Amino acid sequence: MQIGLIRHGKTDWNALGKIQGQTDTPLNAEGIRQAQALAERLSRETMKWDAVISSDLMRANETARIIAQTLQIPLLDSDARLRERYFGEIEGTTEAERLARWGPDWRRSNSGQETDEQVRSRALAFVNEIAARQPSERLLVVSHGSLLAQLMKGMCGELEDKPILNMSFSIMERDGESWKPLLHNCTLHLEHSAQV
Repeated sequence: MQIGLIRHGKTDWNALGKIQGQTDTPLNAEGIRQAQALAERLSRETMKWDAVISSDLMRANETARIIAQTLQIPLLDSDARLRERYFGEIEGTTEAERLARWGPDWRRSNSGQETDEQVRSRALAFVNEIAARQPSERLLVVSHGSLLAQLMKGMCGELEDKPILNMSFSIMERDGESWKPLLHNCTLHLEHSAQV
């Protein structure tokens, strides 16, 4: 099985540096262009995908819909396990607001947010279920930065731990009982679209 992991396109909150978490924000015009750029890239590549699924949050679902339409593949029902981490009181705040309220260690503050383990557990539950049900499928999964970082850490611990960029594309391949990365956090399609 191969899973293509995609972070949704940009939103206005991304542009402002606000933590979105499970707040349901739409793509902005740049995010739509980013989704179209990845869809065009995928349509030109030799690897073909069977279907696309996303988190049930609007920004991920809009990204998935654009990709499914371009590739002419099924858009599966969304899955809430692919939602972004719940950030509690931190949702809707900018970096300056987070630093003022919780200090530089705000990620570890007691603000009602899901832990890394909770996020990783629900994301891995989704992947394990899909891999068991459809082991030969090539599935595109559109989700969110914090969730994808935890998911990839759970799938392949030796991956470089760095922020997952808007509209980045990663590919994981099932190798026996484990996963290996074929591509990680790639945004070449955005660089190409910026030059056009």
